[in-house]
Amino acid sequence: MIGLLIKKVVKNSEDTRSLAVRAKVGKVLGYVGIVLNSLLFLAKFLIGMLVNSVSIQADAINNLTDAGSNVVSIISFRLAEKPADQGHPYGHERVELITSMLVGIAIAILGFETAKESVTRIFHPEAIDFKWSAVFVLILSILVKLWMFLYNNKFGKKYNSTLMLANAMDSKSDIIGTFGVFVSTLLSPLLNFQLDGYMGLIVSGIIFYSAYDLLRDVINSLLGKAPDSEMIHLLANQIMKCPVAISVHDVLIHSYGPNQNYATAHVVVDARRSLLEVHGEIDQVERLIKESTGVNLSIHVDPVLVDDKLTQQYYMMFDEAIHALGNTQWTMHDFRVEARKDHIDVFFDLVVPYAETRHEKELTRLIKEKVHPKEKIHLYIEVDHPLGI
Repeated sequence: MIGLLIKKVVKNSEDTRSLAVRAKVGKVLGYVGIVLNSLLFLAKFLIGMLVNSVSIQADAINNLTDAGSNVVSIISFRLAEKPADQGHPYGHERVELITSMLVGIAIAILGFETAKESVTRIFHPEAIDFKWSAVFVLILSILVKLWMFLYNNKFGKKYNSTLMLANAMDSKSDIIGTFGVFVSTLLSPLLNFQLDGYMGLIVSGIIFYSAYDLLRDVINSLLGKAPDSEMIHLLANQIMKCPVAISVHDVLIHSYGPNQNYATAHVVVDARRSLLEVHGEIDQVERLIKESTGVNLSIHVDPVLVDDKLTQQYYMMFDEAIHALGNTQWTMHDFRVEARKDHIDVFFDLVVPYAETRHEKELTRLIKEKVHPKEKIHLYIEVDHPLGI
């Protein structure tokens, strides 16, 4: 049903890479959410007052706040679809992440309020006036929220929207909370024991975990999490199709939203090739990757002297030194040798694991102790951590 509504309202709805399409889909889901959450609020609040159930009334208030969250979502999608401007050259798509974080905080607050109310109910239990109408409304609420979870999750994945996925997580938390209220409403009269508070504590713990799960993903995205390995390998394979590319390393992706992805890569080329030739080939591969993946790629060229005996000699020397130190996880790239009048300059990047805590000077000293060249050398090492491929 939601799929048909989107196809009818949103033009070119299958264009999942379009920022405008994703924003329109998000707004449609937001309007649907406002209607459904408002209806659930009215139904549960009236039933809660009728049966004297604070937990049902609290669940109703949660639906009202969800309707408010839907309003915020619509505003967020409007902001996110704004094009880049002078103050925000990478666009506004990260508004979705910020709003998703707010949704996560709202879920955490719901968990806290549920826990607080549950403790109160444990120490001060109140009898619930059992009515089948309350059971019906709670079952209906669970089914509606399940439907909301399914379509938000489906379209969140389809359009790569963190905000839609956050709304799906919110609906999942509501399902858990309402199910707890349903169990306590149904069993408390049968057992002649008020389960409301105890069930509420269990539910609050599950809600807290949902909030943690959502906030962890959002915060990792804002901080800059490790790029997707499949995309890294896709870009590397595309780059290696370039005729001048010998090897590729340090492929990095910087995301400012689902459709604002920027990447950098280092490509090793033969230093003897013409600069114009290399630039032309590199420029072409950057354009092809932009067209095929939507990623804005910038390539840094690392020229090497292919089949140069001096370079090969020193490369083998330092490669053996690294292995002699027992560090099989260490690797080198951008290896370059320049012969001077009275010494030889050796440059390379040393890639070490993140667990390595020794300073660059200490690592340089250890490596120099393992090499014994005939010529005097000046060693210039830049220590890196594994980045991309």
